[in-house]
Amino acid sequence: MQDAVSDLSLRDEEGDIRPEFLHAVAAALDEGDGARARALTVDLHEADLADLLEVLRQDGRAKLIEALGEDFKAAALPELDEAVRDQILEEMPAEQVAEALKELDSDDAVYLLEDLDRADQQDILAKLPYFERIALQRSLEYPEDSAGRMMQTDLIAVPPFWTVGQTIDYMREAKDLPERFYELFVVDPAYHLLGCVALNKILRSKRPTPMETIIDEEMHPIPVAADQEEVARLFERYNMNSAPVVDGDGRLVGVITADDIVEVVQEEASEDILAMGGVGGESMADTVWETTRLRFAWLVANLITAIAASIVISMFEATISEMVALAVLMPIVASMGGNAGTQTMTVAVRALATQDLGPANAMRVIGRETAVGLLNGLLFAVIMATIAYFWFGSDGLGLVIGVAMIVNLFAAALAGILIPLGLDALDLDPAIASGVFVTTVTDVVGFFAFLGLAALWLA
Repeated sequence: MQDAVSDLSLRDEEGDIRPEFLHAVAAALDEGDGARARALTVDLHEADLADLLEVLRQDGRAKLIEALGEDFKAAALPELDEAVRDQILEEMPAEQVAEALKELDSDDAVYLLEDLDRADQQDILAKLPYFERIALQRSLEYPEDSAGRMMQTDLIAVPPFWTVGQTIDYMREAKDLPERFYELFVVDPAYHLLGCVALNKILRSKRPTPMETIIDEEMHPIPVAADQEEVARLFERYNMNSAPVVDGDGRLVGVITADDIVEVVQEEASEDILAMGGVGGESMADTVWETTRLRFAWLVANLITAIAASIVISMFEATISEMVALAVLMPIVASMGGNAGTQTMTVAVRALATQDLGPANAMRVIGRETAVGLLNGLLFAVIMATIAYFWFGSDGLGLVIGVAMIVNLFAAALAGILIPLGLDALDLDPAIASGVFVTTVTDVVGFFAFLGLAALWLA
């Protein structure tokens, strides 16, 4: 059996999970061959194990964790998709979850606990040692998506009068140091943050040097209640590897590292992409009913916009009946406007999320986008006017669709930039609501401009 196992590898040349590996694990689990399933997966990295758990059926996940037993890597749990992770935690006994939390950094442990019911949280926390339980409870009290939730409470803090030699000796002898760290923090007796010292600076300083003399003066402490998006921007702005987290009184309460920020950036980017598509909060692990429920509201909103556009079309029913070519060409005007509006909206939403767009440059960006919309409108007006003339042999029809194209692409550019800016000013998420409003504007303006001009010029 060992030779057969060694011939199988998890990923192919493209980095995707091999179907044959997945089928081998699934077959072993279905047949109750826990030993083979364990042999196939026991040496996997926690990130690879998480990917494998996500593609297995729900019943297979529980069987694989049971087959791995004490060799199950708890670090795989924070790597899982949220829906899959919650399903697994619900099926795992509280004692097993508590044992897994002991192996994780405090920020990862909080990440696992925060979405569970309060009763489940308390049941799991009750099985942890006192000091670990108190630290996790304190972190869970901070607002969701705040620095307090994502920080690690495992850190190294030393008094300012210690020397470099004393600090190095302490790090060599202490048994409860963080697994990985990049800097130490200097605090006063009340734990107020005085500064930080990078490890490379400690290694380059002589042993008698007091720690207070090598403190980094360019420190960027993060308030414990700061939103995780703002924390990510601070890391990007100042190129930080880690940063201290302080409470309202300036006391050191935790540290955030660059690997935490990578997860935040991925999470926020995924949320924005899903929200713009009307599938916010959806996961590949969701059931058919859950997926239908999540998408239904967005589709209802789109139905309302479609009805609004249809009402505009019905106002020109007589005009359309007199000239069938209008029914052929009007979807082109609306479609081009919709695509142009989506392009502008996507750029605007992204710029707002990264703070590249704000009051300081809003007017300049609005001017640029409307100029782009007008220029594209003129270019496509010439193209469509030419096509309409040769297609239907009517120069009047070509003129109508050309002017309508200019009007709609200009309106699309305005809507694509002003709607996200307006929603952001109202403290609403532009990624969620912009699409519906921009679609409504481009459809209604496109149909009204094209059919209205046709009613006036072609009557």
